[in-house]
Amino acid sequence: MQSLRTCTLIVLLILLAACGSLWGTPGPLIYAPTVMVVAPLDSTATSTPFQPFGVTPSIPPTLSPTANLSLATPSVPPAGTASLWISPAVPDALRQSALASGLPLASAPEDATIWLEINLPSAISDQPSAISNPQSAWIYALVAPFPTVTDGMTSDDLRRAWAGELAGPFAGRPLWLAESTLAAFSAQWGAPGPGSVRTAPADQLLDAAWGEQPAWSIIPFESLEPRWKVLTIDGQSPIRKDFDQAVYPLVISFVVSGLPSAISQLPSAISHLPSANRDPSKLTTLVMTGVTALVRATAFRMEQKGVTYPARDIRDLLRSADLTHISNEVPFAEGCPYPDPNQLTLIFCSDPRYIALLEDVGADILELTGNHFQDYGSEATLYTLEMYKQRGWQYYGGGADLQEATKAITLEHNGNKLAFIGCNPVGPPGAWATETRPGAAPCDYDRMHMEIARLRSEGYLPIVTFQYFEYYTPIPTDQEESTFRGMAEAGARIVNGSQAHLPQAMEFYIGAFIHYGLGNLFFDQMDTPVTGTRREFIDRHVFYAGKYISTELLTAMLEDYARPRPMSEAEREQFLQDIFSVSGW
Repeated sequence: MQSLRTCTLIVLLILLAACGSLWGTPGPLIYAPTVMVVAPLDSTATSTPFQPFGVTPSIPPTLSPTANLSLATPSVPPAGTASLWISPAVPDALRQSALASGLPLASAPEDATIWLEINLPSAISDQPSAISNPQSAWIYALVAPFPTVTDGMTSDDLRRAWAGELAGPFAGRPLWLAESTLAAFSAQWGAPGPGSVRTAPADQLLDAAWGEQPAWSIIPFESLEPRWKVLTIDGQSPIRKDFDQAVYPLVISFVVSGLPSAISQLPSAISHLPSANRDPSKLTTLVMTGVTALVRATAFRMEQKGVTYPARDIRDLLRSADLTHISNEVPFAEGCPYPDPNQLTLIFCSDPRYIALLEDVGADILELTGNHFQDYGSEATLYTLEMYKQRGWQYYGGGADLQEATKAITLEHNGNKLAFIGCNPVGPPGAWATETRPGAAPCDYDRMHMEIARLRSEGYLPIVTFQYFEYYTPIPTDQEESTFRGMAEAGARIVNGSQAHLPQAMEFYIGAFIHYGLGNLFFDQMDTPVTGTRREFIDRHVFYAGKYISTELLTAMLEDYARPRPMSEAEREQFLQDIFSVSGW
């Protein structure tokens, strides 16, 4: 009997070798000392959701508890035919991949010859002579509604909250979960404590959480969308490039196992399953920034303390992104006068040496919608464009003539196709590009709407920015709101105001993230002409597998007329509360 099992295993390994390239590197195995007993799934149940033994989650009466399971109707396969059982803990995306195998579904694990379930020590031990195969490492994210001030928590607080203790920043608030997520983490961690969990169908979790703020949830990585804020756990976040899966607590391995009698069907079942739901090679991060004007007191400090002095405290943050956007409003000009911190005129230029600051922060994309771009005439503007070209930087929203200034730029990174387009509705007319003169792009909204629609049809995610009218108020005007929303209606995924010296409100509108004004980046306004101009947003947007999935609001405070630094915890909390409030959140 032992020799028979050995031969069977050898044959299985030979068959699986042909499928190895489909799996890649397996994720980490995750074991738990306490395993919940999972009851067989009754395919005829319509009113009672699956519940692990000993778990009685609270289900809102208005939400359907079974809509999230997405199960095909199990069949009773003929005797001797391989059949597949899928654990109710399997997330929807992995379940759909398994169904693509075409194997008949068994209505209970004891009726199956192949099983897809959590990879725990007892997962296959109940099945006689079962043989285990490669696993899928499934990453989950701890999330909250976007207007949440809390940025993260410890894994210890999360586990204590799961157990029903009053721990962490969401103490006393139930954790919203889909039924499959509840089953998966109950198997990992044991039954949740009384009142610590509420369930809803996966497609209703976001609305349920937004309706009961403060609220939080655990969702599979593939379910991320921008209205969720991804919270860190012990400083780790799956939307960041430095994510370390090995130390992250929200990873569950799912495994396919089967009886020797089903050996010929195992490769078919495995070939349809991904090895993981997060692939770093499909991730792109983009940081967007506000006003940069290397003039007056900012430039004076650069002369005193070094050209790269303004980036001292945020350099690594800006460089850590795959793509870094800078809205530089002022041209470089040879012979530019030595900076005067008390300059009264509003005609600006920057010494060409100052471009070393943009190099230092890892600039990739230059926005040229600023109304000072032509301050030193066409010669300086063309000189600036040539400096950007020499460094391989792409630019938009301005150019050598009207055609170039109004053209969208496109790029592709890790399979994510992004497009940038911008304009300046303010002027003055002398700042705008013409058929024969360089400058910023004037706004032709109808043309921009058509261009955005075209870009979307070609698979690009359009990002629109404005050098809009300046208002020293965080609340956008009706006209500003209408203009920005119009870009979202045309298909833009992100719409930014690059003009604002005072940070402004934000909103989600028909699937787009609109930030009416980010504030300054490198500019000398130390709470002048109004209090609040020292506060700055740096928006880090995340794209994955061709989709816009998340935004992190990074915050900074201007020091010494030139140098932004990350906000303290208290400064950040007050800033976010202020902006969320004026945003209607």
